[in-house]
Amino acid sequence: MSRVLTIDVPTGVRAYQLDTDRGPFAVLDASPSAGARRGTALLLPGFTGSKEDFLPLLAPLAGAGFHAVAIDGRGQYESPGPREESAYAQWELARDAVAQSAALADGGGPLHLLGHSLGGLIARAAVLDAAPAPLPWASLTLMSCGPAAVGAAQRVRTRMLVDALGGMDMDDIWQVMRALEADGATAAAAEVEAFRHRRWMSTVPEQLIATGRQLIDEPDRVAELAAAPLRKLVVSGAEDGTWPVPGLDEMARRLRAERVVIDGGGHSPGVHRPAETARALTAFWSPARDR
Repeated sequence: MSRVLTIDVPTGVRAYQLDTDRGPFAVLDASPSAGARRGTALLLPGFTGSKEDFLPLLAPLAGAGFHAVAIDGRGQYESPGPREESAYAQWELARDAVAQSAALADGGGPLHLLGHSLGGLIARAAVLDAAPAPLPWASLTLMSCGPAAVGAAQRVRTRMLVDALGGMDMDDIWQVMRALEADGATAAAAEVEAFRHRRWMSTVPEQLIATGRQLIDEPDRVAELAAAPLRKLVVSGAEDGTWPVPGLDEMARRLRAERVVIDGGGHSPGVHRPAETARALTAFWSPARDR
């Protein structure tokens, strides 16, 4: 399950519904001070996650001059979504990301697209769906997202969850997952646990089923992405139980992408090492003359 360590919303971050031609999406929006904007970043969360996964990054990104917008995808937490698996096909989610980007395109400066884990696969699909037309994004960042399906152990866990979602009650599944997670996990604050349960219960089951299958079955599309005309960054923790880190290294080489490894970042460097992650992102998003 996606992890958060805090649900404290930084001062100046706004929560609202972003209207797009694909419907409304819940966002957390952090804007830099007037006259300091250097660009806009759309942040797509991962499987079982939400916009709150990016809370620790919002203030440092805004402080560095970037308009940072974290979003709930359709059927995730506070964004509405239908009770049909077909609505969560990857091409549907990719077109959502294109529409979200279009709604933010007049925010000033270049537009950057970042996807964490499953969000990286969606972001990749959005880029490939938009090509070969001129792309709206100046760059693509894949955070803790690999070249194809998740690693073998994670495939087993995800398949078990998908199977359970097909017949079990959501709250019963939550209790099982929490019991499995308790082994070696650090206890979260009561308000964080309450948020995680609320987010889980608010997420559309069909979204989880469809996107879980994508994690299990995703093909390798690195060669296609390498041809897309935008700058690319692959960032991850030094260890990752979802996609093996050597595979991320090789993917970055195949993409001719910049590569950043965050010590102690795990699968969620933006959560566990937000300052280091924000520095890596803002350095990558900055024009060459500013580096």
